[in-house]
Amino acid sequence: MEDYLTRFLQYIHQRNSGSAHTLDAYRRDIEQFFAFLHAEGIESLEDVDRIVLMNYIASLRMDEQGRTRSSTTIARKISSVRSFYHYLNEYVGVLNDPLQSVKGPRLPKRIPEILFVDEVRSFLDSFDEQTPVGQRDRAMFELMYACGLRVSELVSLRLDSVDQEEGLLRVLGKGDKERLVPFYASIGERLQRYVDEVRAKWIGNEDHDILFVNQRGKGLTTRGVQYIMSRQCDRCGMNIRIHPHIFRHSFATHLLDNGADIRIVQELLGHASLSTTQIYVHVSRERLRTAYEHAHPLAQERKKTG
Repeated sequence: MEDYLTRFLQYIHQRNSGSAHTLDAYRRDIEQFFAFLHAEGIESLEDVDRIVLMNYIASLRMDEQGRTRSSTTIARKISSVRSFYHYLNEYVGVLNDPLQSVKGPRLPKRIPEILFVDEVRSFLDSFDEQTPVGQRDRAMFELMYACGLRVSELVSLRLDSVDQEEGLLRVLGKGDKERLVPFYASIGERLQRYVDEVRAKWIGNEDHDILFVNQRGKGLTTRGVQYIMSRQCDRCGMNIRIHPHIFRHSFATHLLDNGADIRIVQELLGHASLSTTQIYVHVSRERLRTAYEHAHPLAQERKKTG
């Protein structure tokens, strides 16, 4: 079983360029499944049937400390085992698929958190561009919003990722898929000033082409970006939980709010499936409903009487 797991993880890494975090999650989930099988006296993956799977799913309801697991966690663990069996069926020759008729728990649709445009402006304007750090941070976070970047994509940017002449950013996304995202002129100017006036001084003797660096000339990490964002939120008094991905959510929602075609937004985000992008249509509709109920006098009246 362990040999199959090792081969499966190699397959996931080669096929999807899975991050270390993703591979660790797969490993933990499937090792937990193996532990259940061993406890049940099952030594072969061929011997796992639907009843065994249903008993395994039932065992997931509680964690090792006796706490109830969330439906999201259970669904992820089932999905990991399902992917593992798909691999075994396709590449190893294991014939049975005990998950064929097993469904995970139904999950509620989660609406992504977003910022309104004036909140984005307030956050970006809160950086002091008279200081080198403020100059870098303003350029960095505005680029995230301007191009809908994941934080992992941001910290992976290189100097040659920015095409100032064409106004295009070359982004290496999930699965090493490259996409081109346009950016507007003012953020291009900010980036160039940061590169010329700040990065050039900080880079020192470092020999790399990472775009966003700290004061020691080292590339920023995803955790470092998260820390900078959280600290700035506290400084400017934003009363919402904020995280780097919120700029990506806001980017997509604001484009759709302003009439962008959903397939264009899909391409700009680097989504493989249109259904992934469609969640932002729901965000726009929810914002529309909220604005309507807040502004319409009879809707307000009904809420009061209700």
